[in-house]
Amino acid sequence: MSWLTTYVRPRIRGLLNREVPDNLWTNCSSCHQMVLNKELRRTLNVCPHCGHHMKVVAADRLEWTFDKDSYTLIELPKVPNDPLGFRDQKRYSDRLKDARAKSHINESLVVAHGKITGHPAVVAVQAYEFMAGTMGSALGEAFLAAARLAVLQRSALVVFTASGGARMQEGLISLMQMPRTTVAVQMLKDAGLPYIVVLTDPTTGGVTASFAMLGDVQIAEPKALIGFAGPRVIEDTVREKLPEGFQRSEYLLEHGMLDMVVERRDLRATLGRVIGLLTNETPEQASPAPEGAPSGGATSQPESGAARTAA
Repeated sequence: MSWLTTYVRPRIRGLLNREVPDNLWTNCSSCHQMVLNKELRRTLNVCPHCGHHMKVVAADRLEWTFDKDSYTLIELPKVPNDPLGFRDQKRYSDRLKDARAKSHINESLVVAHGKITGHPAVVAVQAYEFMAGTMGSALGEAFLAAARLAVLQRSALVVFTASGGARMQEGLISLMQMPRTTVAVQMLKDAGLPYIVVLTDPTTGGVTASFAMLGDVQIAEPKALIGFAGPRVIEDTVREKLPEGFQRSEYLLEHGMLDMVVERRDLRATLGRVIGLLTNETPEQASPAPEGAPSGGATSQPESGAARTAA
Protein backbone atom coordinates (compact mmCIF):
# COMPACT_ATOMS: atom_id res chain seq x y z
CA MET A 1 0.00 0.00 0.00
CA SER A 2 1.15 3.48 -0.81
CA TRP A 3 1.18 6.36 1.65
CA LEU A 4 -1.86 7.77 -0.21
CA THR A 5 -4.08 4.88 0.90
CA THR A 6 -2.57 4.35 4.34
CA TYR A 7 -2.32 7.96 5.44
CA VAL A 8 -3.91 10.56 3.17
CA ARG A 9 -7.25 8.80 2.48
CA PRO A 10 -8.10 8.15 6.18
CA ARG A 11 -7.25 11.78 6.99
CA ILE A 12 -9.55 13.09 4.25
CA ARG A 13 -12.37 10.78 5.32
CA GLY A 14 -11.93 11.92 8.90
CA LEU A 15 -12.30 15.56 7.88
CA LEU A 16 -15.33 14.92 5.67
CA ASN A 17 -17.14 12.68 8.17
CA ARG A 18 -16.48 14.81 11.22
CA GLU A 19 -19.72 15.32 13.12
CA VAL A 20 -20.65 18.86 14.16
CA PRO A 21 -22.24 19.07 17.63
CA ASP A 22 -25.91 20.04 17.61
CA ASN A 23 -25.47 22.68 20.30
CA LEU A 24 -23.16 25.00 18.33
CA TRP A 25 -25.85 26.83 16.35
CA THR A 26 -29.39 28.14 16.79
CA ASN A 27 -31.84 28.79 13.96
CA CYS A 28 -33.59 32.16 14.29
CA SER A 29 -37.35 31.59 14.15
CA SER A 30 -37.88 34.98 12.49
CA CYS A 31 -35.27 35.29 9.71
CA HIS A 32 -34.22 31.59 9.74
CA GLN A 33 -30.53 32.49 9.79
CA MET A 34 -28.15 30.23 11.69
CA VAL A 35 -26.52 31.97 14.64
CA LEU A 36 -23.50 30.69 16.54
CA ASN A 37 -24.54 30.11 20.15
CA LYS A 38 -21.51 31.99 21.47
CA GLU A 39 -22.59 35.01 19.46
CA LEU A 40 -26.17 34.59 20.61
CA ARG A 41 -25.05 34.54 24.23
CA ARG A 42 -23.13 37.77 23.68
CA THR A 43 -26.22 39.48 22.22
CA LEU A 44 -28.51 38.28 25.06
CA ASN A 45 -30.41 35.86 22.80
CA VAL A 46 -31.21 38.57 20.27
CA CYS A 47 -30.65 37.61 16.62
CA PRO A 48 -27.74 39.72 15.26
CA HIS A 49 -29.25 39.52 11.74
CA CYS A 50 -32.84 40.69 12.27
CA GLY A 51 -33.01 41.78 15.94
CA HIS A 52 -35.57 39.13 16.87
CA HIS A 53 -35.77 38.68 20.66
CA MET A 54 -35.68 34.94 21.26
CA LYS A 55 -37.04 33.23 24.35
CA VAL A 56 -34.86 33.29 27.47
CA VAL A 57 -34.63 30.76 30.31
CA ALA A 58 -35.38 32.10 33.77
CA ALA A 59 -31.79 31.76 35.03
CA ASP A 60 -30.46 33.96 32.21
CA ARG A 61 -33.20 36.52 32.75
CA LEU A 62 -32.22 36.90 36.40
CA GLU A 63 -28.53 37.07 35.53
CA TRP A 64 -29.08 39.83 32.97
CA THR A 65 -31.43 41.86 35.20
CA PHE A 66 -29.63 42.06 38.55
CA ASP A 67 -26.31 43.72 39.33
CA LYS A 68 -23.31 41.40 39.33
CA ASP A 69 -23.30 38.93 42.24
CA SER A 70 -26.14 40.79 43.96
CA TYR A 71 -29.15 38.46 43.97
CA THR A 72 -30.40 35.44 45.85
CA LEU A 73 -33.09 32.95 44.90
CA ILE A 74 -35.79 32.39 47.49
CA GLU A 75 -37.37 29.09 48.42
CA LEU A 76 -41.01 29.07 47.37
CA PRO A 77 -44.03 27.56 49.18
CA LYS A 78 -44.87 23.95 48.41
CA VAL A 79 -48.25 23.01 46.92
CA PRO A 80 -49.91 19.64 46.08
CA ASN A 81 -48.47 18.27 42.85
CA ASP A 82 -51.72 16.97 41.37
CA PRO A 83 -54.74 18.40 43.21
CA LEU A 84 -57.30 16.99 40.73
CA GLY A 85 -55.64 13.66 39.93
CA PHE A 86 -55.67 14.78 36.28
CA ARG A 87 -54.73 12.48 33.46
CA ASP A 88 -54.87 12.82 29.69
CA GLN A 89 -52.29 10.96 27.61
CA LYS A 90 -50.03 11.08 30.67
CA ARG A 91 -50.54 11.64 34.37
CA TYR A 92 -50.16 15.27 35.37
CA SER A 93 -47.70 14.24 38.07
CA ASP A 94 -45.55 12.59 35.38
CA ARG A 95 -45.67 15.73 33.25
CA LEU A 96 -44.43 17.73 36.22
CA LYS A 97 -41.55 15.30 36.76
CA ASP A 98 -40.56 15.54 33.10
CA ALA A 99 -40.74 19.34 33.12
CA ARG A 100 -38.59 19.53 36.25
CA ALA A 101 -36.01 17.19 34.78
CA LYS A 102 -35.76 19.15 31.52
CA SER A 103 -35.81 22.68 32.97
CA HIS A 104 -33.94 22.04 36.26
CA ILE A 105 -36.45 24.23 38.12
CA ASN A 106 -39.47 23.24 40.22
CA GLU A 107 -42.19 25.44 38.76
CA SER A 108 -43.07 28.08 36.20
CA LEU A 109 -42.21 31.08 38.39
CA VAL A 110 -38.75 31.79 39.81
CA VAL A 111 -38.29 34.53 42.42
CA ALA A 112 -35.13 36.29 43.59
CA HIS A 113 -34.21 39.47 45.44
CA GLY A 114 -31.18 41.71 45.02
CA LYS A 115 -30.26 45.01 43.38
CA ILE A 116 -30.88 46.53 39.97
CA THR A 117 -28.39 49.35 39.30
CA GLY A 118 -28.08 49.69 43.05
CA HIS A 119 -31.82 49.75 43.79
CA PRO A 120 -33.22 46.91 45.95
CA ALA A 121 -35.82 44.86 44.08
CA VAL A 122 -37.68 41.57 44.09
CA VAL A 123 -37.85 39.96 40.64
CA ALA A 124 -40.26 37.21 39.60
CA VAL A 125 -39.64 35.52 36.24
CA GLN A 126 -42.07 33.25 34.43
CA ALA A 127 -40.14 30.30 33.04
CA TYR A 128 -41.48 29.49 29.59
CA GLU A 129 -39.25 26.43 29.54
CA PHE A 130 -41.44 24.91 32.29
CA MET A 131 -44.72 23.80 30.67
CA ALA A 132 -44.86 27.00 28.58
CA GLY A 133 -44.92 29.16 31.71
CA THR A 134 -48.50 28.14 32.46
CA MET A 135 -50.22 29.39 35.60
CA GLY A 136 -51.18 26.92 38.33
CA SER A 137 -51.49 26.96 42.10
CA ALA A 138 -47.70 26.91 42.52
CA LEU A 139 -47.35 30.08 40.46
CA GLY A 140 -50.02 31.78 42.56
CA GLU A 141 -48.25 30.89 45.80
CA ALA A 142 -44.90 32.01 44.39
CA PHE A 143 -46.36 35.32 43.23
CA LEU A 144 -47.86 35.96 46.67
CA ALA A 145 -44.51 35.14 48.29
CA ALA A 146 -42.76 37.61 45.95
CA ALA A 147 -45.26 40.37 46.80
CA ARG A 148 -44.98 39.75 50.54
CA LEU A 149 -41.19 39.81 50.36
CA ALA A 150 -41.28 43.10 48.44
CA VAL A 151 -43.57 44.60 51.11
CA LEU A 152 -41.32 43.27 53.89
CA GLN A 153 -38.19 44.72 52.26
CA ARG A 154 -39.92 47.93 51.11
CA SER A 155 -38.66 47.32 47.58
CA ALA A 156 -40.06 47.28 44.06
CA LEU A 157 -41.49 44.12 42.52
CA VAL A 158 -40.53 43.46 38.89
CA VAL A 159 -42.31 40.66 37.04
CA PHE A 160 -41.26 39.21 33.68
CA THR A 161 -44.20 37.50 31.98
CA ALA A 162 -43.94 34.68 29.44
CA SER A 163 -46.86 32.31 29.45
CA GLY A 164 -49.34 30.25 27.50
CA GLY A 165 -52.03 31.08 30.09
CA ALA A 166 -53.76 29.02 32.77
CA ARG A 167 -52.73 25.39 33.22
CA MET A 168 -55.51 23.11 32.02
CA GLN A 169 -54.42 20.20 34.23
CA GLU A 170 -55.48 22.19 37.30
CA GLY A 171 -58.82 23.35 35.94
CA LEU A 172 -60.67 25.87 38.11
CA ILE A 173 -57.76 25.96 40.57
CA SER A 174 -55.55 27.51 37.91
CA LEU A 175 -58.22 30.13 37.11
CA MET A 176 -58.43 31.07 40.81
CA GLN A 177 -54.83 32.26 40.61
CA MET A 178 -56.05 35.24 38.59
CA PRO A 179 -57.81 36.91 41.58
CA ARG A 180 -55.08 35.72 43.96
CA THR A 181 -52.33 37.44 41.98
CA THR A 182 -54.55 40.52 41.67
CA VAL A 183 -54.84 40.64 45.47
CA ALA A 184 -51.04 40.38 45.71
CA VAL A 185 -50.66 43.37 43.36
CA GLN A 186 -53.09 45.34 45.52
CA MET A 187 -50.90 44.60 48.56
CA LEU A 188 -48.04 46.39 46.80
CA LYS A 189 -50.21 49.34 45.83
CA ASP A 190 -51.53 49.66 49.41
CA ALA A 191 -47.92 49.71 50.63
CA GLY A 192 -47.02 52.41 48.10
CA LEU A 193 -44.44 50.21 46.37
CA PRO A 194 -43.69 50.06 42.62
CA TYR A 195 -45.03 47.14 40.62
CA ILE A 196 -43.34 46.93 37.22
CA VAL A 197 -44.27 44.41 34.52
CA VAL A 198 -42.04 43.43 31.61
CA LEU A 199 -44.04 41.55 28.99
CA THR A 200 -42.08 39.16 26.79
CA ASP A 201 -42.97 36.84 23.93
CA PRO A 202 -45.49 35.31 24.39
CA THR A 203 -47.80 36.62 27.14
CA THR A 204 -51.30 35.23 26.69
CA GLY A 205 -54.41 33.83 28.37
CA GLY A 206 -55.18 34.22 32.06
CA VAL A 207 -51.79 35.81 32.77
CA THR A 208 -52.65 38.69 30.42
CA ALA A 209 -56.11 38.89 32.01
CA SER A 210 -54.66 39.31 35.52
CA PHE A 211 -51.30 40.43 36.91
CA ALA A 212 -49.60 41.08 33.55
CA MET A 213 -51.76 44.16 32.88
CA LEU A 214 -51.74 45.71 36.36
CA GLY A 215 -48.29 47.27 36.46
CA ASP A 216 -47.63 50.85 37.51
CA VAL A 217 -45.32 50.82 34.49
CA GLN A 218 -45.89 48.44 31.56
CA ILE A 219 -42.76 47.59 29.55
CA ALA A 220 -42.44 45.09 26.69
CA GLU A 221 -39.70 43.65 24.55
CA PRO A 222 -39.87 44.35 20.79
CA LYS A 223 -42.44 42.41 18.76
CA ALA A 224 -43.62 40.35 21.74
CA LEU A 225 -47.00 38.63 21.27
CA ILE A 226 -49.32 39.97 23.99
CA GLY A 227 -53.01 39.18 24.21
CA PHE A 228 -55.73 36.99 25.68
CA ALA A 229 -56.76 34.83 22.73
CA GLY A 230 -54.44 34.19 19.80
CA PRO A 231 -54.76 36.07 16.49
CA ARG A 232 -56.09 33.03 14.63
CA VAL A 233 -58.83 32.48 17.21
CA ILE A 234 -59.86 36.14 16.97
CA GLU A 235 -59.90 36.07 13.16
CA ASP A 236 -62.06 32.93 13.17
CA THR A 237 -64.43 34.56 15.67
CA VAL A 238 -64.88 37.99 14.09
CA ARG A 239 -64.33 36.69 10.54
CA GLU A 240 -62.17 39.65 9.64
CA LYS A 241 -58.53 40.12 8.74
CA LEU A 242 -56.62 41.62 11.67
CA PRO A 243 -54.36 44.68 11.20
CA GLU A 244 -50.66 44.15 10.52
CA GLY A 245 -48.76 43.60 13.77
CA PHE A 246 -51.94 43.14 15.81
CA GLN A 247 -51.19 42.03 19.41
CA ARG A 248 -47.51 42.85 19.03
CA SER A 249 -45.68 45.20 21.41
CA GLU A 250 -45.48 48.12 18.99
CA TYR A 251 -49.21 47.94 18.17
CA LEU A 252 -50.13 47.90 21.88
CA LEU A 253 -47.80 50.82 22.58
CA GLU A 254 -49.44 52.82 19.80
CA HIS A 255 -52.89 52.07 21.26
CA GLY A 256 -52.03 52.99 24.85
CA MET A 257 -51.72 49.57 26.50
CA LEU A 258 -47.98 49.88 27.11
CA ASP A 259 -45.74 52.63 28.44
CA MET A 260 -42.63 51.69 26.51
CA VAL A 261 -40.99 49.06 24.31
CA VAL A 262 -37.39 48.43 25.33
CA GLU A 263 -34.71 46.27 23.72
CA ARG A 264 -33.27 43.57 25.92
CA ARG A 265 -29.81 45.13 26.10
CA ASP A 266 -31.36 48.28 27.63
CA LEU A 267 -33.77 46.62 30.05
CA ARG A 268 -31.56 46.57 33.13
CA ALA A 269 -30.70 50.26 32.89
CA THR A 270 -34.33 51.15 32.14
CA LEU A 271 -35.62 49.19 35.12
CA GLY A 272 -33.09 50.84 37.41
CA ARG A 273 -34.10 54.28 36.16
CA VAL A 274 -37.83 53.56 36.56
CA ILE A 275 -37.39 52.15 40.07
CA GLY A 276 -35.37 55.22 41.04
CA LEU A 277 -38.08 57.56 39.73
CA LEU A 278 -40.91 55.69 41.45
CA THR A 279 -39.15 55.36 44.81
CA ASN A 280 -37.37 58.75 44.71
CA GLU A 281 -34.30 57.10 46.22
CA THR A 282 -30.63 57.41 45.29
CA PRO A 283 -29.20 54.00 44.39
CA GLU A 284 -26.25 52.48 46.17
CA GLN A 285 -23.14 51.95 44.11
CA ALA A 286 -24.15 49.39 41.49
CA SER A 287 -21.89 46.50 40.60
CA PRO A 288 -20.46 46.76 37.08
CA ALA A 289 -21.87 44.53 34.38
CA PRO A 290 -19.55 42.22 32.46
CA GLU A 291 -18.66 43.15 28.89
CA GLY A 292 -21.47 42.51 26.42
CA ALA A 293 -24.23 42.02 28.99
CA PRO A 294 -25.79 43.66 31.99
CA SER A 295 -25.25 41.29 34.72
CA GLY A 296 -25.31 38.89 37.56
CA GLY A 297 -24.79 35.70 39.33
CA ALA A 298 -26.66 34.03 42.11
CA THR A 299 -26.05 31.77 45.02
CA SER A 300 -26.45 28.15 44.06
CA GLN A 301 -29.02 27.43 46.76
CA PRO A 302 -32.29 29.25 47.41
CA GLU A 303 -32.50 31.41 50.51
CA SER A 304 -35.06 29.59 52.65
CA GLY A 305 -35.23 32.21 55.35
CA ALA A 306 -36.45 34.91 52.99
CA ALA A 307 -39.17 32.65 51.67
CA ARG A 308 -40.37 31.66 55.12
CA THR A 309 -40.54 35.31 56.09
CA ALA A 310 -42.33 36.21 52.87
CA ALA A 311 -44.84 33.40 53.23
